[in-house]
Amino acid sequence: MPGVFHLSDGRALGYSEWGPSDGTPVLGFMGTSLSWLAHVGGDAPRAAGVRLILVDRPGYGLSDFQRQRTLLDWPRDVAELADGLGMERFSVFGMSGGGPHAAACGYALPDRVAALGGRASRTHRIVPFRGDYYTLKPHARALVRGLIYPVPDPRFPFLGVHLTRRIDGSVLAGPNAVLAFAREGYRRRDIRPADLAATLGFPGFWRLAGRYPRTGLAEMWRDWWKPAFVRDLQRYVPEITGDQLRFGPSGVRAQALERDGTMVDDFTLSGSARVVHVRNAPSPAATSSLAIGRLLATTVLERLET
Repeated sequence: MPGVFHLSDGRALGYSEWGPSDGTPVLGFMGTSLSWLAHVGGDAPRAAGVRLILVDRPGYGLSDFQRQRTLLDWPRDVAELADGLGMERFSVFGMSGGGPHAAACGYALPDRVAALGGRASRTHRIVPFRGDYYTLKPHARALVRGLIYPVPDPRFPFLGVHLTRRIDGSVLAGPNAVLAFAREGYRRRDIRPADLAATLGFPGFWRLAGRYPRTGLAEMWRDWWKPAFVRDLQRYVPEITGDQLRFGPSGVRAQALERDGTMVDDFTLSGSARVVHVRNAPSPAATSSLAIGRLLATTVLERLET
């Protein structure tokens, strides 16, 4: 059954649906220059109990063209379509040029895609937290000649401002950690209602907030009140003043939470058959470590051999 879904920015997204409406949801993305109009699902999805939805990428079939789009724009479109079709979790696949688009969904929507990729836990949800940095103005960079990091609180190893001198001589100061209103909400004004609703509707978020109210409020205060941020920096470099700081870059931490509010602080792997999902990677340093690379390679090889 063909359909057209209208995205929040007004663009149309064409799709075709096959199989039972209560079947296992699967989204398929066509190859380059192809549309679902050239692929008919037939009776196979119904026989397999699969709700198959073939989606046209922007500029193909019934989907409107999108100027200056990037690969990571696609997961946002997919998330809106899935919300509109009432699918919280789903599997994805891509044919030919659609393959990278499926991979992008796995990257940007790990809790929604991986949940049907095997025996993944359904208690696990990704909650985005934004971290803002300040940078030291050039005349103040001499105050920091290395890395100044506090001893972390084991309950919140990612919290606590620190100062980092970079290879180009610039100095980052921060970050804080506050709830982001979008999964890719790098600015305070970035809001995606569907992402925010998913966070606020997850019991684990409220249990975490209720468990550590003072910590959460302190982070929010430091986010909005620069003098509070400066006071924290002065614990390590007393000479720093507010007029030496300018607003810098921001990042988003994809924090995995359990339903009971526990933060997942270790790697989480799942999958089935020939698929391995890395559902949680707690640190950029850890993701580049040889030990983790060895573990992932071993896991993949074991699955390929079965």
